[in-house]
Amino acid sequence: MAPRLWIMTTLSSGNINPLHRQRVKGREIIVTEESRLHLVWIHNRIFIKPLPRYLLSHTFWERFLSEDANPLGAGQDGIRKATTGFLRTYRYLIQHESDFNIAQQDHLRLVPKDIDWPSFCRFTAELEHIRDSSVSKRYHYGELRLTRLNFYAPFLLRKFHYEQVHGQYGEFFGRLYGPILFAFAVLSIILNSMQVTLAAEQLVASHWESVWYIFRSFSIVSLVGAAIISLWFVALWLWIFLDEWIYTVRRKMARRRQARRTSSC
Repeated sequence: MAPRLWIMTTLSSGNINPLHRQRVKGREIIVTEESRLHLVWIHNRIFIKPLPRYLLSHTFWERFLSEDANPLGAGQDGIRKATTGFLRTYRYLIQHESDFNIAQQDHLRLVPKDIDWPSFCRFTAELEHIRDSSVSKRYHYGELRLTRLNFYAPFLLRKFHYEQVHGQYGEFFGRLYGPILFAFAVLSIILNSMQVTLAAEQLVASHWESVWYIFRSFSIVSLVGAAIISLWFVALWLWIFLDEWIYTVRRKMARRRQARRTSSC
């Protein structure tokens, strides 16, 4: 999905909130060992893969991931770029000592416990020089919203979802209750207004014209009000959708222009 991630999130590798900001946003940090879920978030949760101890070893990099070494065969370059991109994300995740303290909490252990703050600062200082050209396309982007990944998964991956987060049927159908109840309420208002209008027509023959005007006016106001509210929600959704797409396309075009200027220089 990497070549199409620009339609789902901000085209920036720095779009990563540090750990203290994750707490401010009310997100619970969930430890995962699956690289594909690293920096993927949904509602009040974000998945983060811990930093393996071996990636902090200079010997490991020299033996397995340096450009001269090739113990992994044809996939060496892709693995090195993916590893470098994953490592660079910790430059954004841990920017302050408070972030470092959160990362070393016992229930997380995102960073090995025996690493101290000054040593980690010296290590992350070297990550500032890593450019997007040195990492895999996934890490040209930062945080990813799981709801959007699941939405586009049938089109891009030919799968029903990217990651299933609802373990019970009740949780899955619970997401549909709100929209269904809203649609049911709007239809009920429209049908009841029509029913009142038809019933009010009988009052004319009974010489209750004043009551007929009240009922008819109320039913028309109800119909117009329900239509306005429905159209407002549709327009709001459409505005948000188009605004995100316009912003994404502009960033994509600006990125291309910058790349062309860089290559021409």
